Amino acid sequence: MPNRPEPKEDLVDVFKALADGTRLAVVERLSIGPASATALARPYDMALPSFMQHLGVLERAGIVTSHKTGRTRVYQLAPDALLLAATWLAAFRTHWERRLDQLDEVLLTTPEPRPTEQERS
Repeated sequence: MPNRPEPKEDLVDVFKALADGTRLAVVERLSIGPASATALARPYDMALPSFMQHLGVLERAGIVTSHKTGRTRVYQLAPDALLLAATWLAAFRTHWERRLDQLDEVLLTTPEPRPTEQERS
């Protein structure tokens, strides 16, 4: 969008974190409610340390938070990071809807060109 500053680093981190299918699926799962790292990792065919790296990316991006209950680490969504992304996307949507409305207006008010003599033959 014109005259807009570069996206803030935290927004870039959110989109980078969500760009991975595994992490996106974890976010979808956590939208249901908090879950332990072990429960979140269960559906994936990867070692727990590898899966924990995905959770670390989500946590550093501010998308999830965690706390330890006994020996179990429980993760939950931190909706502020997702709200940041949604707000940014909404601004783009508004901008492009306005631009498309302007294009529509131009197309509707511009007369169709008349065929040239050569085109009529």
